[in-house]
Amino acid sequence: MKYDFETVINRTGTGACKWEHMLADNPQVGEDIIPLSVADMELVNAPEIQEGLKKYIDKSVLGYNNPSQDYLDAVCGFMKRRHDWDVKKEWITQTPGVVSAMFFAVKAYTEPGDGVIIMTPVYYPFYGAIKANGRTVVETALIDDAENDNYEIDFDDFEQKAKKPTNKLLLLCSPHNPVGRVWSVEELERIGRICIDNDVVIVSDEIHFDLIMPGYKHHVFATLGEEYAQHSVICTAPSKTFNLAGMQTSNIIIPNRELQEKFVAQVDSCGMELTNILGYEACRIAYTECDEWLEQLIQLIVTNKEYIEHFVAEHFPVVKCRKMEGTYLQWLDFRGFGMDVKELEQMMKQEAQLFFDDGYMFGNGGAGFERINLACPTWVIEKAMGRLLDVLKKHFPEIVK
Repeated sequence: MKYDFETVINRTGTGACKWEHMLADNPQVGEDIIPLSVADMELVNAPEIQEGLKKYIDKSVLGYNNPSQDYLDAVCGFMKRRHDWDVKKEWITQTPGVVSAMFFAVKAYTEPGDGVIIMTPVYYPFYGAIKANGRTVVETALIDDAENDNYEIDFDDFEQKAKKPTNKLLLLCSPHNPVGRVWSVEELERIGRICIDNDVVIVSDEIHFDLIMPGYKHHVFATLGEEYAQHSVICTAPSKTFNLAGMQTSNIIIPNRELQEKFVAQVDSCGMELTNILGYEACRIAYTECDEWLEQLIQLIVTNKEYIEHFVAEHFPVVKCRKMEGTYLQWLDFRGFGMDVKELEQMMKQEAQLFFDDGYMFGNGGAGFERINLACPTWVIEKAMGRLLDVLKKHFPEIVK
């Protein structure tokens, strides 16, 4: 069947985070403007999930619920089918989200003052998970290969920091948000070898692992081998893949029993016993009935990515589209215009009425970039790029076509 990737539901007044942020940034925003910032989709959910939840509510008591065997079977089946990963049910722990899992992991595997390594620029809650728990942010900057519109890991710097005894944990973003890299097997093995040799636990945020562009392949860190699996915590969720962030259901998969016990102890210490009963069911349906919806979604993202790449190259090639190998988040480099971050932000939000995620939010190396959410109908991208072109022509007529 052909799914609906054309309809947008106006979420004004519903509490939707990015819509509320948009109105806070520009109360005069036009009624037809759609924000492209926070990473949930401006797409209707798969009908299998919508109809399945309606049927579930009709025949269910919405009481206290643990994950059912059908739910656990669905998670294990999806991991095997999509990622060739044999997951045992007893490895799976639920949290309300991958972000909360990061907070739990930082407390589980480090002590106050310990260093937590991150590869920057990176998803901004990584900073929060470290700082809020009294740990030390240890940044290893990705090498910005602007000539090839790509990023590489600075392994010399990473290894130097991993060798420091007070640095106990790596928060790995795989695929990487915001730069869009899908790490190769060789890169992941090298990361793992450095961490294992220096007793650094790897917590791998793989929430975007289903959203991989053609020509690339994601490798779950734990599938590299038993030694890697025993040294890692893999954070997964249906939220990005199937637009279920509000269901607050994530599956944190930990093959090492000692690491799992430490993690669960932190979850328990917060008094969190259960997650969302409807989230369990939405995840089960997504993982058993929505593969074709996902395939069509990926094609939409590819179409939107290619549209932006061609549009930018034709009209303002001074802007660089970094290779988006995975996720649905395009990382655009506006530094060639010479604007400071506040000038760029003002131009985007006030003049062009474009509500992306400003690059400086992602830490060092992000200033001058914008992260654009491509999980929306193509016509939304076309209108957004049209507004951007009009504003850039006004400010930079000599270099914008």
